[in-house]
Amino acid sequence: MYILGIETSCDETAASVVTRDGNGKPQLLSNVVLSQIDEHSEFGGVVPEIAARAHLSAIDHIISQALLEAKTDLSNIEGIGVTSGPGLVGGLMVGLMTTKAISASRGIPYLGINHLEGHALTARLTDDVAYPYLLLLVSGGHSQILRVDGLGDYTRLATTIDDAVGEAFDKTAKLLGLGFPGGPNVEKAAQTGDATRFKFPMPLRGQETLNMSFSGLKTAIRTEAQKLVPLNEQDIFDLCASMQKTVAEILANRCERAMVQCDDINTLVVAGGVASNIEIRARLDLLCEQNDYTLIAPPLKLCTDNAAMIAWAALERFERGEKSPMDLAPRSRWPLDGSTESVIGSGRKGAKV
Repeated sequence: MYILGIETSCDETAASVVTRDGNGKPQLLSNVVLSQIDEHSEFGGVVPEIAARAHLSAIDHIISQALLEAKTDLSNIEGIGVTSGPGLVGGLMVGLMTTKAISASRGIPYLGINHLEGHALTARLTDDVAYPYLLLLVSGGHSQILRVDGLGDYTRLATTIDDAVGEAFDKTAKLLGLGFPGGPNVEKAAQTGDATRFKFPMPLRGQETLNMSFSGLKTAIRTEAQKLVPLNEQDIFDLCASMQKTVAEILANRCERAMVQCDDINTLVVAGGVASNIEIRARLDLLCEQNDYTLIAPPLKLCTDNAAMIAWAALERFERGEKSPMDLAPRSRWPLDGSTESVIGSGRKGAKV
């Protein structure tokens, strides 16, 4: 099957084509992503209305480019996967309505895909990872550890009780005047910083829960920064390096505890925008080496939002005979594990997301 994927959940307009080769191995034929960083940078974050308008202006061209790079056209597409949640409703509507129009006019079935499931299954596209595996999902809106036993079979083991880790990076960048997007700017500043200069707290460490907390870390960084005002360049570099190291330690600590709970698993997958952070990947790699685990981290371009992961999730579901109805509505919140009880204050995008 040739599957077209469409992603418009936040500030990237993306389209992709995936399939399997003759031996059933995943094949990524194209992956086109248009970022909206320039449109949002002056506001210090994503503005939903601006994002929706940018998606609307770009989506036709991005889909055409993805088909061109895949050396195919809509006549060969057998299914379309589109992000239908969670995310910004305006952007989701652009992708969903475009998909419905193609589906209706061409007679191509489509599937509304959970954005988080796209991240969860990326390693199966890039590395053909077998079930089950542990998943560390870390991004601007999500910080979760899940057990993945199969397609649609997800058990959330941990989440954040306040800020998501990507949100902590973004707010640290804003505090230190590093601009948008925050995560990459903090990582860049940390490269020339002293990660041992500041010792920041690791909330919830040592407690029974696997849950995470990052609001206290953010407050601690603000406190140290205020002591140093006016900050010089090296102060900023050292704060970023110390913060990044602390986050890596928190995530490694929580993953190690999850490994103990899931003693029948020996693979850890890390996904989401924060998974592109080299320091965090290195710390998780060390953790896996120490615990006889295999770490799977997708290529950097497939950690941030993209349509390849949406197309792949759709392919797996199409193979089970699934399709979505024409009255499917976008969902701003859509938990990957809908059976797990809510955690009050859990993440920027809602308790169960």
